[in-house]
Amino acid sequence: MEPRRKGDTTLTSRPTFLEGDLPPVRTWKDVPAFESEEDEIRFWAEHQVDARLMQMSIHKNDVRESTTITLRFDPRMLSRIKRIARRRYLNYQSMIKQWLSERMEQEMKEG
Repeated sequence: MEPRRKGDTTLTSRPTFLEGDLPPVRTWKDVPAFESEEDEIRFWAEHQVDARLMQMSIHKNDVRESTTITLRFDPRMLSRIKRIARRRYLNYQSMIKQWLSERMEQEMKEG
């Protein structure tokens, strides 16, 4: 293999896995359906999960788990809500969400 030079962006080929290492599982489709726990033990004794697959499998919060909506408030009502929130050291939007959540739970219990 030639030595790399500064600014060299060519990829060098390298072995899929080093000798002595277990062959990596690069996609979950590569994991067979096991007929028994012993089959699964044998498989994992001879294979390892690729680091990139493991990283991709970690649950990440979806930034779209919340939806933005627009509500129109009477300015005086909004001022009172903000004042209450300040007294409680809360963000007024968070306090409104808390109130809605509490009321929703109450409604669900009442049926």
